[in-house]
Amino acid sequence: MSETLTGSILTPDGWISGSIRFGEEIAAIDGVPIEVPVAPYILPGFVDLHVHGGGGGDMMTGEEAIRTAARLHARHGTTRLLVTTVTAPLPETAEVLDATKRIMATPAAGEARIMGVHLEGPFINPGKLGAQPPYAISGDAETFRQLAARAPVRVITFAPECDRNGLLQAVLAAGVKAQIGHSLCGYAEAAAALACGCGITHLFNAMTPVAHRGNGIAGAALAHASHAELIPDLLHVEPGAILAARRAIPGLYGVTDATAGAGMPDGEYMLGRNPVTKSGGGIRLADGTLAGSVLTMDQALRNLVSIGLPLAEASARLSAIPADWIGEEKLGRLAPGNPADLLVFDDALLLQAVRVAGETVTP
Repeated sequence: MSETLTGSILTPDGWISGSIRFGEEIAAIDGVPIEVPVAPYILPGFVDLHVHGGGGGDMMTGEEAIRTAARLHARHGTTRLLVTTVTAPLPETAEVLDATKRIMATPAAGEARIMGVHLEGPFINPGKLGAQPPYAISGDAETFRQLAARAPVRVITFAPECDRNGLLQAVLAAGVKAQIGHSLCGYAEAAAALACGCGITHLFNAMTPVAHRGNGIAGAALAHASHAELIPDLLHVEPGAILAARRAIPGLYGVTDATAGAGMPDGEYMLGRNPVTKSGGGIRLADGTLAGSVLTMDQALRNLVSIGLPLAEASARLSAIPADWIGEEKLGRLAPGNPADLLVFDDALLLQAVRVAGETVTP
């Protein structure tokens, strides 16, 4: 059964005023090119490579919570996502991967589709945990291979200075994207990892900073990175830093780093084994440390546009660019033959409609 929507359609070749016809996949896009789009805007679904939870569900607690989060984020325009771990005892991490594999085999209506796992823990520096629980371990190739055998691992965050047993080589050999994060390494070590094809996890956060002397990971990223994720909630990174990163890193893309409190009232939630509190638009540990975010991708779009990005560019940084980073070139762009993951926004950039592989999700 096919459906047709009309409006200003963002295609890989630019805006078209016309109609898009689709079932599970996009069948056709008809219309005329335009320079200035007008609402309704039809955009590709968002692709979130870093999300820990939402709707009250913390993904480290298993299948029900992962599905709860996937439903919440689908209502806010995320059509594809990676289940993202935090540091935990290895048996708990393994259980999350097992749950992810089961969900991937049995996707349900109303959920963002799960593409695999982002291992943000355990191979990070225990001296730069941020809000992660204290279960970091040194980088180990065999442990990585054992975890990756349980479910598709698409991205891994690691601290280069803690790679003691060939972790990076094993990750790259497996075709998995490695990202530097939760690390205390310096400029030279970060630049060497970037030269191997690594990206950056939540740029500017939980890493050695930019400096005019003693430069760190963030400085290496601005000088050398091809890709980096960034949390555009305007709390983790101020607008000026986002714009500086945009000029320096061609593959800069947005993630939510959302936790269980996303889409929920202020109150107490969990991030893995750590209790966290949502208040004032953020979520924190008891000592005030930011503990992920409560961001959703539709708000990320509005935030990027509010600081000066054109709508088409803001959309690409939340869809096509992250999809391309993990080799999913049919996602994040509206073109015939691609999955019918699409969003409709009004002139205030409020989300009006969501389709996940052609299925309706109520925003």
